[in-house]
Amino acid sequence: MNVNPVTSVAPDLAWGEARRASPLGIRASPAIWAVTDEAGRKPAFTLIELLVVVGIIAILASLLLPALGRTKAAAHSIACLNNLKQWGLATQLYVADNSDFLPPDGSPNGISVNSGWYIDLPRILGMQPYHELSWRTNAGVAPGKSIWICPANTNRSNGNSLFHYCLNEHVNGTGANNVPVRHSTIRKPTAVVWLFDNGKRAAVAQQNNVHTNLHNRGAQFTFLDGHSARFRNAEYWDFTDNKGRTNNPYVIWIPNVD
Repeated sequence: MNVNPVTSVAPDLAWGEARRASPLGIRASPAIWAVTDEAGRKPAFTLIELLVVVGIIAILASLLLPALGRTKAAAHSIACLNNLKQWGLATQLYVADNSDFLPPDGSPNGISVNSGWYIDLPRILGMQPYHELSWRTNAGVAPGKSIWICPANTNRSNGNSLFHYCLNEHVNGTGANNVPVRHSTIRKPTAVVWLFDNGKRAAVAQQNNVHTNLHNRGAQFTFLDGHSARFRNAEYWDFTDNKGRTNNPYVIWIPNVD
């Protein structure tokens, strides 16, 4: 009687013969079917095992990405707050060097070249004044990292100007009332807004220009005593009337008004 070598009681010998007959190393008989590499080893992972690994990676990514997003937002907020603190320090230095006077506003559209907060304060800090910066009128030029730019603010130039930080127009007054103001005449300087996160692009404006959703549904401010702080948007914005609030005693827009 002839015995099939593949189903013989000597499977190792039969497998060796079958493997030599198959360049892929696949045993022909379903009784002892196996898949190996050329060295006779089984694969490291099965398809199910690979799918399990991929699933675990996807779950970890879904858990980590939101945390990374929050970390990035926190870093942007800290960088912005440091920018505002530097502008606040520059203001205090300017006041000390200029007989207690605050810097003038400058043109709201940023075209001033001789005086204005965006001319005088950069000089105090040894920086280029605003009119020498190429990104102010060219959205194609990356602003880079500087105290002019809030990393969380995606606004870019409209071809005319770009200010991520805006000066409170009520401090020096507007129109005929725009006159030099001594810092010491401002009551409650710890609460009077000087610069703030800009929701638009003007250099000088009022409470309706403050950003409403920049730093975790809020914005950051520099006050006339030099300190900076973040406030939630509900603390400075009236969402019913869609305009800035002027009744928060800790965020004062119009100074010396009781």
